[in-house]
Amino acid sequence: MVSTEHRNTDVEGVEGVEGVEGVEGVEGVEGGVGLTALLVAAARAIETHRHDSLARDVYAEHFVLAAPASADWPVRIQQVPDGDANPLWGRFARYFGLRTRVLDDFLLRSTHAGACQVVLLGAGLDTRAYRLDWPPGCVIFEIDREDVLEFKHKVLDGLSAAPKAARVPVPTDLRADWVGALTDAGFDMAAPSVWLAEGLLFYLPHAVERHLMDTVDRLSTGGSALAYEVKLEKDLLKYRDSPLYTSTQHQIGIDLLNLFDGEPRPDSVGDLEGKGWSTSVHTPFDFTRRHGRGPLPEQNDALEGNRWVFANKPREGGTRLAGKAPVAVATLAAPTPIQAPPAAADEAI
Repeated sequence: MVSTEHRNTDVEGVEGVEGVEGVEGVEGVEGGVGLTALLVAAARAIETHRHDSLARDVYAEHFVLAAPASADWPVRIQQVPDGDANPLWGRFARYFGLRTRVLDDFLLRSTHAGACQVVLLGAGLDTRAYRLDWPPGCVIFEIDREDVLEFKHKVLDGLSAAPKAARVPVPTDLRADWVGALTDAGFDMAAPSVWLAEGLLFYLPHAVERHLMDTVDRLSTGGSALAYEVKLEKDLLKYRDSPLYTSTQHQIGIDLLNLFDGEPRPDSVGDLEGKGWSTSVHTPFDFTRRHGRGPLPEQNDALEGNRWVFANKPREGGTRLAGKAPVAVATLAAPTPIQAPPAAADEAI
């Protein structure tokens, strides 16, 4: 059970959400895969309040508090009785904080390199459109189910939050004609883009993942970039007793292994390289060592097979030396300063 003794819904000038009892679309984030979006939001909130945080998201805790299923979850590590010793809210939450920071860096570097169309596949409760300082002219396309986006809109509207770039919600299921919805929303296939599939592919069947990657390649012109996360384990049940999985199920009722697709994973990296993309594959622990904080390997580790993949599609006529990753990938090793968003009251529309 999580202690709520220190709970405070005000975050550094961001006022509490009004009228959350009637938040539309809450059902979309309270079951199955949608509930994991609240888990990641809680992890981002905990990371935000750390003195040594790698990423800051002042909006995250408001999603957690607005959904009845997660309203009593912690949003600060001080609310967890065993603190960082807790496998879920300690180590696992730090993992999500690290992942957020690494992908923030990749997106910003890619957009500064000229890929100013950002496509968030399965955007969930992502608030990057609101909290990152994007280059001028960037457009953020958020693809997810309508009910999930409605929930997010309601909470952010209650905070008077304003995006820092043009934000285009694309309410559609990735199992439907999301390509048509994306292009109808203004996506330009002739302009470079950067794509993010954060924590998405775990849940997709083999054929769906392969089709998704083929589609991203088809929609991406030279100069585009892609980041995604995969699991390499051939037998996910090997880690069924991992503290990360057991604590997540026991403490908040999410059985991740039951949600993950158990089919053998496609070789998405090989497929991308076969289409001319350059790729860079890392373990999360690589970035823990670079940033000086985050999870490190342990026994019976559910994170052992996780890989973060970064890919770039060369511009037409461009050349790439064998083994050399493009700038947007290679410079990931250089951490960037954390951006502290202003209070939402200062961002009123």
